[in-house]
Amino acid sequence: MAEPDDIAVPLHTSLTTPILLAGTPRAFAILNVTLCAAIGFGLRQLWLALPIGLFAHGIAVWLTRHDAWWLDVLKRHLHEKPFYEA
Repeated sequence: MAEPDDIAVPLHTSLTTPILLAGTPRAFAILNVTLCAAIGFGLRQLWLALPIGLFAHGIAVWLTRHDAWWLDVLKRHLHEKPFYEA
């Protein structure tokens, strides 16, 4: 069934784009900072936490530039049940 030409609904891009924080999905950025703070301040290993955090953030920015919804795809993949029982 064809739709009439005179009906149009404005669609704002903010409804279709993910929320990013420092170039990565917001959930990943919060998780990354929390884990780095736990390693850096909890274990008192700042020399280890900073490179790990920067590396993870760089990888996430690279993934986000290629596909902005990579984190949602990863979450959906991890919750999917296996097809064959092993």
